[in-house]
Amino acid sequence: MAATDVNGTTNSADATAAAARPKRVRTGCLTCRERHLKCDEGLPQCQNCRKSSRICKRGVRLNFIDTQVQNPPTTLPPTHDWQVNFQDESREIASEYKGGLGRYAALEQEELAEVKEESNFDFSASMVGAPTMAHQTLPPIQAYPETTQAMSDSTSETQHRHSLSTSDTSYSNTTIPPAPQSSYSNPEQTLTPPHETRDYLDSPEEVLFMQVFVEEVGLWMDSMDPYKHFSRLLPFHSLSKPMLLNAFLACGARHLTLVNPAYHEDKALHYYDTATRGLLKSLQNPNRDTVICATTAVILNVYEIMSERALQRMNHIAGARALIKECGWNARSVGVGAACFWLNVGMELLSCLHFNWQVAWEPDDWGVDMDFTRETEGGREEIWTYRMVYIVAKIANFRASIPRFELGQPGAEHMRLQSRYHEWKRLKDWCDSWNENVPRTMHPMAYLHPYQTTSKSAFPEVWLIKRTTIVARLFYHTAMCLLSQMNPIMSVDSQEMHDMQLSHSHQICGIAAHVKDRGVASVAIRSLAIAAEALVSRREQEEVLQIFEKIKKETGWRVGFLNKELKDKWGWNDDAFQQPPPQQMPAALMHNPPMQSFQFQQQSSSLPPTPPSVLGMPRPGIVNPLMRTADFSAPTHPYQNYYVAPNHHQQQPNHSYY
Repeated sequence: MAATDVNGTTNSADATAAAARPKRVRTGCLTCRERHLKCDEGLPQCQNCRKSSRICKRGVRLNFIDTQVQNPPTTLPPTHDWQVNFQDESREIASEYKGGLGRYAALEQEELAEVKEESNFDFSASMVGAPTMAHQTLPPIQAYPETTQAMSDSTSETQHRHSLSTSDTSYSNTTIPPAPQSSYSNPEQTLTPPHETRDYLDSPEEVLFMQVFVEEVGLWMDSMDPYKHFSRLLPFHSLSKPMLLNAFLACGARHLTLVNPAYHEDKALHYYDTATRGLLKSLQNPNRDTVICATTAVILNVYEIMSERALQRMNHIAGARALIKECGWNARSVGVGAACFWLNVGMELLSCLHFNWQVAWEPDDWGVDMDFTRETEGGREEIWTYRMVYIVAKIANFRASIPRFELGQPGAEHMRLQSRYHEWKRLKDWCDSWNENVPRTMHPMAYLHPYQTTSKSAFPEVWLIKRTTIVARLFYHTAMCLLSQMNPIMSVDSQEMHDMQLSHSHQICGIAAHVKDRGVASVAIRSLAIAAEALVSRREQEEVLQIFEKIKKETGWRVGFLNKELKDKWGWNDDAFQQPPPQQMPAALMHNPPMQSFQFQQQSSSLPPTPPSVLGMPRPGIVNPLMRTADFSAPTHPYQNYYVAPNHHQQQPNHSYY
């Protein structure tokens, strides 16, 4: 019998088994390892490979999947053009902490001027030189908190995305699955790779944000564009232009934050910062595609209109205008140039109508064709819309230049009064001639008096078919309302001017009350605010407030500040009809002015908007201060420290989407 130890194990049996077990080979060939055979480790070819006429593969194989043993790749030696750049981001990171930047010595002025194309950008530098008011600059993209909303599974998300395509959705009850944590915790990772060309979008988050942009934001951006560049053409082009794609996604994500409190602004801000970084990098390349740069800046400007936080910095409002001028775009341009030009001047016009400013780009320099004997047939309604925008811009300048003091000499005052009346009469004749010569398709298809409708509305139902026609009609009636208020020789309280103002105010309210196209809301808000001032009936005034509430629900634009302004104008008792203030006002230049952007002390976004009387706003009547130096020939031009003049002799790519 075999001896056993104290633990009861058999020593002799274990020793025999250990002796019989083959010893594991450590330096055998890989071919035997794949065949699960014991290799004799013979060199240069083992016995097994020699008998079976196989290649005896040698080497260190760690993954047991793929092995290369012949002609291993070699690293090419560096050439004389090869260099390594070290990027010091310590100041950028330290600036995010209180007192952190003060621990570093100031950079030399020469170092700031020598900005390389491959370097990162210091967003603490002043980017826009046009505004004279205090503003903040872009923060660097750092870690963003992960969203707390999640869906139960991918099936529910797919169902949600399909539900967004319905016409009555406001995106107010949607959620989105959280992105991987690395998307926000790793500052080096961008949501869209910087040099990627795709055939289509394959990320659920990007698909959702692009759908929202196309169906909601691009809707009103294309309100004067017959080819619908922003909603139908440029999204496809953005698949090969990451900074353009990120600008689209930023606007889509921002819209969701306006209509659904479940969405946090961090996602939209991340896309916005990524697109801005790409734009600033491109602006340092003299061989850049100036068309893509200008288009991206215009879209980022739209984001700033939608976003209160970004508007406090005003990064792209002057930059977009300067890039448009650099491309030579005006009213005679076609394609994407025309789309960007009319969107940009339209946004400035609506802003100037609110603040009573003069438009910075003189309308006579736009190049608008004002020959009313042309394009009188249907199908070219956009041409007539452009003409009306031009007329309203001239009226805005006329209103902003109203003298605030009389001249000392009666003769001089009389001459000035006559001169202004002749200008007023010229503008009025333009409006009348426009209304008489527009194609039949730009007149109402139907008109029902309030007693003829079942909607119980106090305003007539004005049915206009085409979106650009609705925009043009809103501008036309707005122009007539403004003209009735500033006749130099006839008071607005006179019977003729009063009837003129009230009639066109009812037309504006009738269009806004019954229109179902959300793409005209941007113009409707400003027009409705001007028209509502003339209303005297309590029923009509209450319905106007309901229209504003409807626009707020459908578009997410916080127009609550208009309620107080109109109630004060109407003389309502604010205590009896006070409504809770909005939690956050997305400052939109075209309909919701960026009041807080002009403050020298930044306010918390959770507070209600501060009345303009305490903000130290620029006085009315001046040229739009945000666009005053929106030209790269100005000493304080936009994108200071980043802009490099392009090579104008370079032929721009002939993109089919342009």
